Amino acid sequence: MTFLLDTQLVIWIPIDAPHIGKTGRAILTDPANTFLFSAASVWEIAIKRAHKGGDFAYDPRAIRKQLLANGYDELPVQGSHAIMVESLLPIHKDPFDRILIAQAMVEGITLLTRDAVVARYPGPIRKI
Repeated sequence: MTFLLDTQLVIWIPIDAPHIGKTGRAILTDPANTFLFSAASVWEIAIKRAHKGGDFAYDPRAIRKQLLANGYDELPVQGSHAIMVESLLPIHKDPFDRILIAQAMVEGITLLTRDAVVARYPGPIRKI
């Protein structure tokens, strides 16, 4: 199965954070699964780092580099993804989460998330 990782997971995977949980680890370590991360997640991390400075210790360059080195593929944001955002219900206002949801829908892949609000969207979303 192919999964798109939400931004929390993109941050947590390189540091092996305990927040991932048992179910998440089982999915992430299953060799039958393929994982993508969105360029939008890298963008979100970069924005947070720029605004929060030392209070946000996650380096978008290092995270991206490590994910690519570990075999994760990067999904660029395309116009078709942006257009899909228009059709999403107003359940969640976060623009980064909304583009991830739209990417999963357009690409026909499952968004893997820990966010209960994101998981309320219909479509290919799995909460761990």
